[in-house]
Amino acid sequence: MEQQTKTSARALGAALKPRQLTMMGLGSAIGAGLFIGSGAGIQAAGPAVLISYLVAGTLIILVMWALGEMAAANPDSGAFSVYTAKAYGPVAGATVGWLWWLQLVVVIAAEALGAAGLLATIFPALPVWLMAFVFIVVLTAVNLTSVKNFGEFEFWFALLKVAAIVGFLLVGAALLFGWLPGAQSPGLANFTGDGFAPSGFAGIATALFVVAFAFGGTEIVSVAAAETAEPARSVKKAVRTVLWRILVFYIGAIFVIAAVVPVGSAGLKSPFAAVLDAAGMPGAATAITLVAVAALLSALNANLYGASRMAYSLAERGEAPRLLASVSKARVPVVAVLASVAFGVVTVVLELAFPEMVLPILLNIVGSTCLLVWTSALLAQLALRLRADREGTELPLRMPGFPWLTSLGLLILAAIFTVGFIGEDSRPQLLSTFGLVALLAVANWLNHRNRKAAPVVEPSERAKPSVLID
Repeated sequence: MEQQTKTSARALGAALKPRQLTMMGLGSAIGAGLFIGSGAGIQAAGPAVLISYLVAGTLIILVMWALGEMAAANPDSGAFSVYTAKAYGPVAGATVGWLWWLQLVVVIAAEALGAAGLLATIFPALPVWLMAFVFIVVLTAVNLTSVKNFGEFEFWFALLKVAAIVGFLLVGAALLFGWLPGAQSPGLANFTGDGFAPSGFAGIATALFVVAFAFGGTEIVSVAAAETAEPARSVKKAVRTVLWRILVFYIGAIFVIAAVVPVGSAGLKSPFAAVLDAAGMPGAATAITLVAVAALLSALNANLYGASRMAYSLAERGEAPRLLASVSKARVPVVAVLASVAFGVVTVVLELAFPEMVLPILLNIVGSTCLLVWTSALLAQLALRLRADREGTELPLRMPGFPWLTSLGLLILAAIFTVGFIGEDSRPQLLSTFGLVALLAVANWLNHRNRKAAPVVEPSERAKPSVLID
């Protein structure tokens, strides 16, 4: 795991600041999965969903440590795709990269439509298609200007979400302690007796599969590390600060919701609003809806960034069309950004033309992608760390408890996959995702076989990015 700065990192620039990288990692994990989807986990397991979140939180801590170790030693916009290639060969690396890219471009469409749909509940006169189009255009423009502008935009997006969570925790604590006039404290009645785990271990296991996806997005820190001025220092700070903050915000918010909103309540459809309503806060539903819109737009912004950088990295390595490696004078991969957003725009148009047909199918296919990406990250770190230790290579950041904690992460992932395959609802999603992986692996193998038969291109020539004239 050699310590070096890749050509891609310098070609793309290094304008992201440590505070932006830290908030990006934090903001990526605090999205609609928490603001809207947390109720599904509580419905499945009751207050015992806290166990599911602790297990999933432990997993993401281990994955972040593994990615942080590799990113600090070798910052690259291809991140886990590059690390998998170094550990297990180019076909494996390209398959992981394309899998993640497909997930992000599909999710971009879902987030644009989701944000527009939520905003339409407040402003029904505004057409959903028009709002979705405006969101995509504006955030594409943000991604096309410079990485510094993107980082600042995402910083404030994430700060808004963090402020909302902090405010929610303060209101929730005041409600539970009985400090709010006119609002009766529910105490901890929901945590006593059979009410804590009404569905037993099966409910906790089912919720684990559901809540694991709430932490998806944190891996983008390893991608963005390549565009920071001091990658090793920035990654260290991001890993060490993001992890405990995620756990505090997630576990704290879920604890408050589980204590206030009982299992079976209609309020679990919008759990944050239900808590604020119980606290007697006027306009709670509208406020949370607006925060959820901001969360979706923040995720759209970050996912477009991540997709474009992965496409750029794949092109730079010869795993994608060379044109995707073109950069502007602002050192932004313009073609990669436009190609990534184009897929999302087409998906939005098709979904609007054929409602509830196109997008659900695509989301089902890529739904479990983050689990496979996390698996590849842990496996790559296991192989590269063993190689580095064997060769006596010094690393700027070392994952503690190696190899036992890496193995623990893989065991947790194996448990999540097992639960997913047992569940009748989740099994088709996993089978679809594994089918996609098989297709990508075959396509990348054929690509490499054809490249071996083609004339040899010098590595230095292949790595040199083309530049668009603005």
